Amino acid sequence: MRISIILPAKNEAEGLSRTLPAIAAVLPEAEVIVVDDGSTDETAAIARAAGARVLSSPYSMGNGAAIKRGARAANGEVLVFMDADGQHDPAQIPRLLARLDEGYDMVVGARDGSGQASLGRGLANGLYNRLASWMTGHEIKDLTSGFRVARAERFREFLHLLPNGFSYPTTSTMAFFRSAYPVDYVPVDVSRRVGTASHIRPVRDGLRFLLIIFRIATLFSPMKLFLPTSLGFFLTGLSYYAYTYAMSGRFTNMSTLLFSAAVIVFLIGLVSEQITGLTYLAARGERRDP
Repeated sequence: MRISIILPAKNEAEGLSRTLPAIAAVLPEAEVIVVDDGSTDETAAIARAAGARVLSSPYSMGNGAAIKRGARAANGEVLVFMDADGQHDPAQIPRLLARLDEGYDMVVGARDGSGQASLGRGLANGLYNRLASWMTGHEIKDLTSGFRVARAERFREFLHLLPNGFSYPTTSTMAFFRSAYPVDYVPVDVSRRVGTASHIRPVRDGLRFLLIIFRIATLFSPMKLFLPTSLGFFLTGLSYYAYTYAMSGRFTNMSTLLFSAAVIVFLIGLVSEQITGLTYLAARGERRDP
């Protein structure tokens, strides 16, 4: 298989000076693409000197935008995504690639607790994994890992869904599960990053990750959100009606409002399910058309 390795990089000169030689030692025939996301240091120069193909942006567009640019430009049948900051060990790439031979379409390098940047980040990722597992109906061991391999044809189906920020792993993982493309997880060791500090801010981006999960849920599994919400309104209205009837023998406007909200939310969920089906039907139609 032809392999393309994509590294989004923003001011990662120091990390690339270590990562690129390590990649060349493990997969010398692979196409290496460094997407320079508006760096102000020597990121592009170091990447070119190491023999990588460099795609440069005049300004920063975001990690997800860099991933999309790299995926569009790649020539390989298999795409390998990894960080440029030295956290991901290229020696582990063959382990992930081997799982593709067993029928999987995406394989994710799953970090354990020691691979998280901080205790708070680890707890947050654990919460995201559990929520996403409930929404998709599949066990998701590491929702936000940026170290993964995927079949290029499958991955490109979802480029239009990927955000430009740091949530591309979340979106791509749930998109693969929703499309019934097999996903597997391989435990990997993660090193401390080198160079500049992480561009992820725990509070700001933690809330963003949580919002992304619910956004993806409404797109891929709408009834997982709308049905419990509708049921909650209905049971609240029923309980309030029972209380007011017992106390004053009447049916109040609040009970009417709660029952109406339950029906409206349920109908919105049904419409969202239809939109989801049409979205995937259109995506598959676009993939078949030349």
